[in-house]
Amino acid sequence: MDPGASSPEKLDKENLVGISSKRLGVCGWILFSLSVLLMIITFPISIWMCLKIIKEYERAVVFRLGRIQADKARGPGLILVLPCIDVFVKVDLRTVTCNIPPQEILTRDSVTTQVDGVVYYRIQSAVSAVANVNDVHQATFLLAQTTLRNVLGTQTLSQILAGREEIAHSIQTLLDDATELWGIRVARVEIKDVRIPMQLQRSMAAEAEATREARARVLAAEGEMNASKSLKSASLVLAESPIALQLRYLQTLTTVATEKNSTIVFPLPMNILEGIGGVSYNDRKKVPDRA
Repeated sequence: MDPGASSPEKLDKENLVGISSKRLGVCGWILFSLSVLLMIITFPISIWMCLKIIKEYERAVVFRLGRIQADKARGPGLILVLPCIDVFVKVDLRTVTCNIPPQEILTRDSVTTQVDGVVYYRIQSAVSAVANVNDVHQATFLLAQTTLRNVLGTQTLSQILAGREEIAHSIQTLLDDATELWGIRVARVEIKDVRIPMQLQRSMAAEAEATREARARVLAAEGEMNASKSLKSASLVLAESPIALQLRYLQTLTTVATEKNSTIVFPLPMNILEGIGGVSYNDRKKVPDRA
């Protein structure tokens, strides 16, 4: 391998904006010496202007003569900023909530919907967030909108309604890969609401109601079939023992009597009524023959 050739990691590091291995040079060292001399001359007044406090959730990216001081941001705690040649930018590392406004999306099955969501992200590398993008929060916000539209445009309405978690996970993966060079780490993506037209809502409600009614009719038919099978079995059992039918009559009377009814209907077999009237069915058939 050629010793003069640079490794891929070194090339990628040098290609990042603001991160350079070049030194200050002769002019830079002269300005650095003058700045230190000015700070010493104006001491102790200058110390209050040169010492900066960086909070625990913040980092400071220091530019000296337009160049980033180190690959890693400074802080938290006290940092020293030289007068006239140093400029620093504070970066908040706390999680940021990005509300995606409702996006009008045409799904794969040609249904127009409005979908909104929320993205939770944080800055992982303060140097990349400052040096590689102009406004990291605005860039992440716009990228989240376009990614949401692109992903949902490839799904049908039923897939969007049923697979929110899978869609949110795929959006999070795409955002995390795209914002890696910006120093952003996407923690979570959630789809808040899916709005569909009112006419389509009525159609879906009618379809769901028809499905429920069809299922109820099928269940009722199955219940009737099971009841008829049970009645058939009971009739076979009663046919084997005629006295069991009389016992069933008495049990029914006991059940009706417990409800405090004033009128009790007691069913009697037809042969008993014919015996009380003194005329049987066979006798009625013989009457015309005698005539």
